[in-house]
Amino acid sequence: GGNVAMDAARVSWREGFEEVHVVYRRTRKEMPASPWEIDAAEDEGVQFQFLVAPVEVVGKKGRMTGLKCLKMELGEPDASGRRRPVPIEGSEFVIEAENLIAAIGQRPDIKFIPDDSELEITRWNTFAVDQETFQTNVPGIFSAGDVETGPDIAIRACANGRKAAAGIVRYIEAKRREAA
Repeated sequence: GGNVAMDAARVSWREGFEEVHVVYRRTRKEMPASPWEIDAAEDEGVQFQFLVAPVEVVGKKGRMTGLKCLKMELGEPDASGRRRPVPIEGSEFVIEAENLIAAIGQRPDIKFIPDDSELEITRWNTFAVDQETFQTNVPGIFSAGDVETGPDIAIRACANGRKAAAGIVRYIEAKRREAA
């Protein structure tokens, strides 16, 4: 349901697949993809299956023939505050398919940060930064890319990396002036 899934679906459609489905276990409202990415995928012909979870790849003679899915409903919120998808018993169905692209969610891995660190971590497991300098709340520590935005497109990571580099240069220059 994220931007990578939208990119994969749209490219697949453009490459000539007869049908392209995005299967997502929550509703459109909960999809993490940018709304314009979802709209663009729909406009191009991508079909969405909401409140559906993949269960099993179905095959015959070593080749994929379909994707067994299970209908879901939203239950109580989980630890992240999002309503947890709950399977609906007996609701299995198969989407005929010969190919599968798994574009599952990801989160930045910041386990290397000590528990007693003063770095401010957002609820999305990213570093909180000043959007102009990309400096964190700890002076001299900067962040850009997925650990600043969360999973996103590479071009934004590159652009923010350049902005962070400029922020680092300004920081170092200011420190040099202070020391002089």
